[in-house]
Amino acid sequence: MAAMFSSDSDCGRADSEANSKWLDAHYDPMANIHTFSSCLALADLHGDGEYKLVVGDLGPGGRQPHLKVLKGPTVLTEIPLPALPAAAATFLMEQHEPRTPALALASGPCVYIYKNLRPYFKYSLPELPPNPLEQDLWNQAKEDQIDPLTLKEMLEGIREKAEIPLSLQSLRFLQLELNEMEAFVNQHKFKAIKRQTVITTMTTLKKNLADEDAVSCLVVGTENKELLVLDPEAVTILAKMSLPSVPVFLEVSGQFDVEFRLAAACRNGNIYILRRDCKRPKYCIELSAQPVGLVRVHKILVVGSTQESLHGFTHKGKKLWTVQMPAAILTMNLLEQHSRSLQAVMAGLANGEVRIYRDKALLNVIRTPDAVTSLCFGRYGREDNTLIMTTRGGGLIIKILKRTAVFVEGTGEVGPPLAQAMKLTVPRKTQLYVDQTLREREAGIAMHRTFQADLYRLRLRAARAYVQTLESSLSPMSATSREPVKLHAVVQGLGPTFKLTVHLQNTSTARPVLGLLICFLYDEILYSLPRAFFKVPFLVPGLSYPLETFVQSLSSKGISDIIKVLVLREGQSIPLLSAHINMPVVAV
Repeated sequence: MAAMFSSDSDCGRADSEANSKWLDAHYDPMANIHTFSSCLALADLHGDGEYKLVVGDLGPGGRQPHLKVLKGPTVLTEIPLPALPAAAATFLMEQHEPRTPALALASGPCVYIYKNLRPYFKYSLPELPPNPLEQDLWNQAKEDQIDPLTLKEMLEGIREKAEIPLSLQSLRFLQLELNEMEAFVNQHKFKAIKRQTVITTMTTLKKNLADEDAVSCLVVGTENKELLVLDPEAVTILAKMSLPSVPVFLEVSGQFDVEFRLAAACRNGNIYILRRDCKRPKYCIELSAQPVGLVRVHKILVVGSTQESLHGFTHKGKKLWTVQMPAAILTMNLLEQHSRSLQAVMAGLANGEVRIYRDKALLNVIRTPDAVTSLCFGRYGREDNTLIMTTRGGGLIIKILKRTAVFVEGTGEVGPPLAQAMKLTVPRKTQLYVDQTLREREAGIAMHRTFQADLYRLRLRAARAYVQTLESSLSPMSATSREPVKLHAVVQGLGPTFKLTVHLQNTSTARPVLGLLICFLYDEILYSLPRAFFKVPFLVPGLSYPLETFVQSLSSKGISDIIKVLVLREGQSIPLLSAHINMPVVAV
């Protein structure tokens, strides 16, 4: 493999640690490859044991998209694409011999499938129903009932308010100048309105076997917030799942016919976990920033965010760890070394580094002449462990992992931390500890019964206290749905005059409350209130009503007492709610 690649440029900026693990096979800063990690794939496309690199190339400035197939450092095939590629994947469609994988390239609303680098099948996403208001406007334009300027104004109003987006025809019309509108309307007014979604991401899912050469299904994420699982042979929809937002990254595990998990990172900053026979997400992982990459390492989901950090989550959404990066993350992918059963995460950073992590332990750092925008690791040519990188300027870097390379976590070997091997200084057993152990052995049943009796007694006392609180209305919140009122009191001031504010809130969702009274009970020797009894206004659901009064302290000896606040219903003597306010001591 090293002899096959040209070594005309050496990348001479890699550090000594990287040189000890990687062979510089090829570097071409003028390769003119502009792509992302999702548009890279390695596969034996012709069944001859020679693995090729498949690239969905966006072209310079995203204006000339091509499908490129590389053999070694040279471009073997180049096919123009009608739209920008979203993802590339290789998969087996059938069990028949010869078992050569097919190439799937997602571009626009279509998935283009190639076999032996020849077009085999084109799958188009099903059309979506158009906006009925938009359809009605074009029907009026077809009958010349509205002019182009009115059509534009009404389409702009629909685009701003309607939940169903406009069709491509209407969006193109809104971009035109005033002198071009009439010709566009005359040309397109007799055409049917079609609304087509586009593919945002794609991956593969094993059909019924977990073998490496087993038949796989395509999993497609669309701009319409849906996930589609496509049959590998008939290329029809096997399953459809809905998401709350548009998916941008996908990770799958398991088999479609048995059990599978699907993780989708979406544009709303959340990651949704779906399982077999689930039309909606089962779990949701809420991120504090937008995701820039999603990689599954064994049973852990590793997410890169725009906050320059890597996060590890379980499939149920529990965060395990966080690692801070020295620069922004541009791309991520999986490094899997089968000979050593190693799985790690590769992260390309904006400062020109490629960092390799296993969990939160740093294994290796590769420095490149330019920032890396896409990563791919696997078998290339006849070498098993090849790292392929493309740079922001369109360069191509190929490195080969040495067969003797062993990744090291920080300063120690891969494995448990050094602190785990340190002996703990366990104190010697004292006579008191021995006597207590013997006592527990001999009287274990009696001790357990005593504990259970005390526990039941404690529960009984708590229940009695709770019932007493409900019966005497000592709680600040109503326990019945007939009087859904909440009480909260606040005392402000240093004295001798205090401001007492009582907040009343109607906790009902729809029913107002009226006919309530508030009464204050206090020691008239210590305190004086201008109004100790007044009516409560009409309580609207959900709002908090502050009711204020002033308390004058009459004692000069620094004595404080409790003021009781009672909420009553007109014509009833039993209070609905009550609160005890511990008045502060006069500080002035």
